[in-house]
Amino acid sequence: MTDKYVVLVTCANAGEARRIAHAVVEARLAGCVNIVSAGVTSIYRWEGKVETSTERLLLIKTSKKRLAKLQAAVQRLHSYDVPEFIVLPIAAGSRNYLAWLTANL
Repeated sequence: MTDKYVVLVTCANAGEARRIAHAVVEARLAGCVNIVSAGVTSIYRWEGKVETSTERLLLIKTSKKRLAKLQAAVQRLHSYDVPEFIVLPIAAGSRNYLAWLTANL
C-alpha cells in the first residue's frame, strides 16, 4: 500500500473542471489531474428529487498528507453545495510514476 490516492470529483462543466484542475496542481495539492472530457451522465437524488446531469469527471492524484487541504480547495472552488470528493487508495504503481508524483506535490 502507498500513501498516494486518486480522488474523484465531478464538475458542472469543462470550464469548472479545468479551473479546479489548474488550481490544485498549481498549489501542489495534486501532482496530476485527468479531466474526462466526454461528459459522464450522473443520476442522483437532490432535495427529494431524482436528477440527471452531464458532468465532467476529475481524477486527481495526490498524497495522504495533502488530502485535507485538497478537499478544502475543491470545496472553495466548486460551484456545488456538496461536491463529490471520493478518495481511492493507490495500492501499488510504477515506482517511477509514484516517485514523480511525490516530487511534484
